[in-house]
Amino acid sequence: MTSRPWMSQAGVARLAQVLMATWPFLMMGVVSGVDLLAGPQYGFLSLLALGPAFASLVGRVRRTMFIGVLALMLSLLLAMYDNLIGTRQSTLSLMSITGVTAAGVLAAMGRQRRERELANVRSVAEVAQRVLLRPVPRHAGHLRAAVSYTSANADAHIGGDLYEMVTGPGGVRVIVGDVQGKGLEAVETAATVLGAFREAAHDEPDLLRVSERLEKSLNRRLSGEEFVTAVLAESTACGTLTLLNYGHPAPLVLRADGTMVLAEPDVHAPPLGMPDLGAQGPRPHRVTFGPGDQMLLYTDGVIEARDRSGRFYPLAERSFLLADDDPEAALEKLRLDLVSHVDGPLQDDVAMLLLRSRETGDH
Repeated sequence: MTSRPWMSQAGVARLAQVLMATWPFLMMGVVSGVDLLAGPQYGFLSLLALGPAFASLVGRVRRTMFIGVLALMLSLLLAMYDNLIGTRQSTLSLMSITGVTAAGVLAAMGRQRRERELANVRSVAEVAQRVLLRPVPRHAGHLRAAVSYTSANADAHIGGDLYEMVTGPGGVRVIVGDVQGKGLEAVETAATVLGAFREAAHDEPDLLRVSERLEKSLNRRLSGEEFVTAVLAESTACGTLTLLNYGHPAPLVLRADGTMVLAEPDVHAPPLGMPDLGAQGPRPHRVTFGPGDQMLLYTDGVIEARDRSGRFYPLAERSFLLADDDPEAALEKLRLDLVSHVDGPLQDDVAMLLLRSRETGDH
């Protein structure tokens, strides 16, 4: 049995915030106490400027000004107590505190402006991502479906995880992928992939032609070392799944009898958007998918999620959580178990798409 830490990561973050908020007052209190005990001959009054200096690191402009005014008042009171009013030491102390407070206010104003700009950029990216990642239909052909998307912690960049489900001429077609990189560029690349997939999945007669359309779209968009890992799947009513894997984690197939297999391709192919490698694309990989079978497609944020001791999330061992009759409830159980395993903020976005072949009597 492993011992758990006495404080969670979120608790440590809250404690750090409290300490940073109280640090200016603590510093001014220590300086005042030392000045009272040591006497005026050592010249500690100027050190009261540490209060507004530290306040500018985390506080807002008004708070920095308040602490600066408080430092000035303490300096005057201590100067009166030490009979230093009008002396050079008292004047230098007041000048130091005033100068540091003014600099702190300017620094706080600049920091708040940058924080607002960052929040606006992150908000735009999140809205764009929500627009791109539309809810999948709960029923499509002979399939039931559920999707789960969990963003990483607020300090992380916006990711490029993507998913889509389309009913095409050959059956139900899905894609789950992960854009290399973060931020708005990753969201833009995800938009390119999803736009091309939505068009091609409706028009093309087979999955290989769909993937060719994706490659062409990405090759016009990407440059350098950018790429997209993805799994494309097509499910037909005859009970067959066709998969194309572009360097992505293999989907998990759960049989109705409780057995589990990873749908690993026979030959591994590079990600989408890397034509310079000159490598051959993936070969279609087919698996049986009968009534009651399930397939979980996911991004690497699932299997690369670590707990506090550095252990990866054991997806295969936790696949029993998907046994719930409702696919959405099953996927939510798995998501909550993943978050519990990490026991803190996720370091990467997590996207999961669960497909279940309907059994007789399913609605």
